[in-house]
Amino acid sequence: MATEKKKKSIFQSVLGGDILTEQVIVQQWKLVALGVVLVIFLISNDYACRKKLTKIEHLKTELQDVKYDNLYLMTRLTQISRQSRLIKLLQENGIELTGATTPAYEIEK
Repeated sequence: MATEKKKKSIFQSVLGGDILTEQVIVQQWKLVALGVVLVIFLISNDYACRKKLTKIEHLKTELQDVKYDNLYLMTRLTQISRQSRLIKLLQENGIELTGATTPAYEIEK
């Protein structure tokens, strides 16, 4: 029964704020303040870290989307720029251009 009253009185002193006037707490107020500051620093550091990790994940998915878009566009460009496709488009549009009959050669100095 005595321990139950002691637990109840400790609980009441914490909720009521009477624990802050205890002699041990008053003597060690600097240590308690340092602990509170360190806890606040830890929480803010954790929040900043989680925010950066979220941004990194977002940027990774965005990079993957850009890579897929690039792959799609390069495939389309390859299909459009094939010589057979170009000749077919020229014939369909009635443009009278023909391919070179002689192979290309380099001019050396």
